[in-house]
Amino acid sequence: MSPPVSIAATLIVRNEARCLARCLESVAPWVDRLVVLDTGSTDDTMAIAQAAGAEVHRLPWPDSFSIARNHLLDLADSDWALMLDADEWLVAGGEILREWCDGPARLGRVCIHNQHDDGETATRSWITRLIPRGARYEGRVHEQVASPLPRIPLPVHIAHDGYLAAQIVPKRNRNHILLLRDLAEQPDDPYLHYQIGRDARMRDDVDTACAHFAQALALTPAEANWRHELVVTAITTLSKAGRLDEALALADGQMPHWPTSPDFFFVLGDLLLDRAMADPAKAIPHWLPLAEGAWQRCLAIGERPELEGSVAGRGSHLAQHNLDVIRSQLAMLSA
Repeated sequence: MSPPVSIAATLIVRNEARCLARCLESVAPWVDRLVVLDTGSTDDTMAIAQAAGAEVHRLPWPDSFSIARNHLLDLADSDWALMLDADEWLVAGGEILREWCDGPARLGRVCIHNQHDDGETATRSWITRLIPRGARYEGRVHEQVASPLPRIPLPVHIAHDGYLAAQIVPKRNRNHILLLRDLAEQPDDPYLHYQIGRDARMRDDVDTACAHFAQALALTPAEANWRHELVVTAITTLSKAGRLDEALALADGQMPHWPTSPDFFFVLGDLLLDRAMADPAKAIPHWLPLAEGAWQRCLAIGERPELEGSVAGRGSHLAQHNLDVIRSQLAMLSA
């Protein structure tokens, strides 16, 4: 009889006293070991990890997340690693990990629920986090698992508050520098252009974001799991930059590819509303009815949480709210 598989929760940390206990406590019941790699904490991070029962190791920051993650995988030396960040915590699905890891080698994609500062919006990302022995990472930042193994979505849900403004500001310059280093070595990598576009958008550099999103759109294969979020984000960024005609052209060209995406039609409705505000003469007879139709389409489709970068509510209450607002405005203007 084969020995049971071993599962380790693995984390890279640095000054995570704010949230580390929450993360470790959420996952501890479902794994065999907690393995933490500290890259230079000056707060109580290591003491908190040890108090939670974690094995704590140290490594000077190597200026590369993939180097750190691969070193962590070597330290864990487990059949499976559930890779987490300290600002995440397991909210559902821990009970399925053991049975899933008893199966063949493949990569598990979990659903990350990213919280935002408005307190209501939550974007969903499907990211490879359950990794069998032998798999390795590549990339300095926004690192990816480099493996030919199939990537299987799992009903494992993890909350994340690292995109809140108070948490992300200290990381902005670090990530930007690492992304540019990777791009210098791989100038035609579509995922790097996508991530640099996201980084620029976060820093309110919308022109740079638009340029990198355009390159990412040209280079990204249709089957890439991030293409959905790329398209939706590129449309909203062009609109934010005031490039409404370009945004409309992109939306028109992409519409046949996303007939069942509430996120696509939601941002299309927002774009059409922006167009109405820029062209008031055609607002009532043209742009506003089109926006209304786009949000109606969201409700007809419903929620699609399996789409990368989807936002909870765009297929339900958020679209309904926009419809209620625009209908009340149309009623007032027609009175």
